[in-house]
Amino acid sequence: MSLRELRLKRGLTQDQLAKKIPGMSRGRIAAYEGGHRAIDGMSLATALKFCDALHVSNPRKLLEPEGGHADDMDADA
Repeated sequence: MSLRELRLKRGLTQDQLAKKIPGMSRGRIAAYEGGHRAIDGMSLATALKFCDALHVSNPRKLLEPEGGHADDMDADA
């Protein structure tokens, strides 16, 4: 699943996700989701913050294309 899909699966808006990650802005999330900023270029620390906020155990899930699978998402949605 892509970053956008993971966010939507959790029922979060970009603003809500940004508020869960210190120092993150809605615009930066939009840039990652829209492909204007490379997700594979984000720091490990940033990827781990996204994982924590989205309850994802593997940062590689952030790199999956739209329609990918997130089999290792934690059970609590």
